[in-house]
Amino acid sequence: MYETLRYIAKNINLYELANAGTKLSTHAQANFARGELAAAFRKGPFQVNVLLAGYDEKTGGSLYHLDYFGTLHKVRHGAQGYAQYFCSSIYDKDWEEGLTEEQALKIVEKCINEVHTRFMLNQPNFIIKKVDKDGVKVLSFGADPADT
Repeated sequence: MYETLRYIAKNINLYELANAGTKLSTHAQANFARGELAAAFRKGPFQVNVLLAGYDEKTGGSLYHLDYFGTLHKVRHGAQGYAQYFCSSIYDKDWEEGLTEEQALKIVEKCINEVHTRFMLNQPNFIIKKVDKDGVKVLSFGADPADT
């Protein structure tokens, strides 16, 4: 499974090198990954779910959810694993178009608090990444700076 994701990342880099530095849009990358995961799923079943985020000059920021069947959806917000069951209702209630970074972090903090409340296991560290026109910035919650 990990090999498939590395294969996808390397082929996206290869495309850029072979086409004089032309970068694929986030939409194109998501669709390429969807095709590769769908083909890999037919060869040997495995389970992978991916949230793919990116920023394009023409379209701005975008987020895609790619499930283990190779189904691709453009989404406004997302979570993975059991956390999605707790966080989706928070996102539906609090998320709105044009949130500031501070407002978005408050929503994420609500999600983290909900996960702490619902799970018996202690998960002290969460990594939050912000994707925008300046690249990827890590905003970390938790005590371990090695997580960044």
